[in-house]
Amino acid sequence: MSLGLSKSRYCKGIQCPKILWMDKFMPDKAEDVLSETVMATGNMVGDLARSYFGNYDLVEFDYNKDTMSKRTREFMEAGSENIAEAAFYVDSLYCAVDILRRDGDGYDIVEVKSSTHVTDIYVEDMSFQNYVLSRCGVNVKRVSIMHLDNTYVRNGDLELDKLFAIEDFTQEVKAKYNEVEKNIQAIREYVDTSEEPVRDIDLYCESPYACAYYSYCSRHLPEQSIFDVRRLYASKKYEYYHDGIISFKDIIEKQPGLSDKQMKQVESAFYNKPDEIDIEPIRAFLDTLSYPIYHLDFETFQQAVPEYDGLSPYSQIPFQYSLHIEQEDGTLEHREFLAKEGMDPRRDIAESLCRDFPTDVCVLAYNMSFERGVLQRLADFFPDLSQHLLAIRENIHDLMIPFQQQHYYSKDMQGSYSIKYVLPALCTGDPELDYHALEGVHNGSEASATFADMPNHTQEKIAEMRKNLLAYCRLDTLAMVKVLGKLKEAVKAK
Repeated sequence: MSLGLSKSRYCKGIQCPKILWMDKFMPDKAEDVLSETVMATGNMVGDLARSYFGNYDLVEFDYNKDTMSKRTREFMEAGSENIAEAAFYVDSLYCAVDILRRDGDGYDIVEVKSSTHVTDIYVEDMSFQNYVLSRCGVNVKRVSIMHLDNTYVRNGDLELDKLFAIEDFTQEVKAKYNEVEKNIQAIREYVDTSEEPVRDIDLYCESPYACAYYSYCSRHLPEQSIFDVRRLYASKKYEYYHDGIISFKDIIEKQPGLSDKQMKQVESAFYNKPDEIDIEPIRAFLDTLSYPIYHLDFETFQQAVPEYDGLSPYSQIPFQYSLHIEQEDGTLEHREFLAKEGMDPRRDIAESLCRDFPTDVCVLAYNMSFERGVLQRLADFFPDLSQHLLAIRENIHDLMIPFQQQHYYSKDMQGSYSIKYVLPALCTGDPELDYHALEGVHNGSEASATFADMPNHTQEKIAEMRKNLLAYCRLDTLAMVKVLGKLKEAVKAK
């Protein structure tokens, strides 16, 4: 029996056919690379898009593909104008069309995506659908992709005709018919062997999607490899890899075109160099600060479909901040804000900021462009608070700069200036600063997902989630206090 292919499995095979071989013979080697949040968002957007063209008939999921295909044909024969999840099955090839629209004597395929732009793999997806439907005798007249329009700003009721943008890819998709047929044959031939195929790692391990088998296929790499070099384009990493520049030793011997900062990462790790501290620029940075210092960190979340006025798809919505107020004598005061779940948090967080921050204090953030962006958007939306919010924004200094510029560099930072690398490098073994010891929320992505998910839980569970969010965000600003302290210690030691 021929290898079964759905549109998602076909796209995997296009990316790298070994993925399908591994799925069949060595699935235990897979790592979890699928975000539940991303999957849930895709399902939600897909469900909403079904109403774009008006009434529709839905083909309910069934493990028996023939049953779904039969139900689809019944809808088509009954003259249904719009069929959601229209199922087609031929020669072990299966696809469910997000929206199948009647178009005179034929049908239009409408593929729905929760992204705000079209990528090449989406065209491959649509081309497979066109091939399957054509094989099933359906007259496909047009093939389009419906995706979120990031220029849409919600004001009042949701407007589906503005939320979604539709792009026609009929010409590109139909031109790929013979290519799809060849791809299907090639994928099936590749997987039709019990002996593991030899296939080296390359850019397809990461693009268009992260491969669940990357760790398995890259197990031959040394502990320190070209792939660990920070801020180096993936295409360059694979280019160097295939040229035999793999280990840090190879890099030092062959001297590829890396930047000074990248070479510092490589040489510091390879030669086990001590910390490099350039005192004068660090002192100059510290001289720009004044006490009391207000250490600030925001947490935000995004909605694919904006629920509140003034928002576009995937706008950053602030819902939490932590504030550590540090006096010159080292005294600390902690304040915090966490919005109530299930409500627009922006007004409450803006008012809380105006209460907690005077307009003339020194504010410190780590990667201040993010905090400045949050404050700017709040000021734009609340004109009555804008003067105060913009004053906070203008007073922000960036604690990241000494590490971004490598004025303070440790091999343990591994070439990164993220606080998640800087903190353990400077404050080794401090249990109070261990993100891994936190409950439930360990990073910004988990914080966003936790807040967005809170309305779906009991009050008892919500209380636990809030506790975890507060602990995480508090640690972010406490980490800034500790990192700043290490900079001051370095200057005093000289």
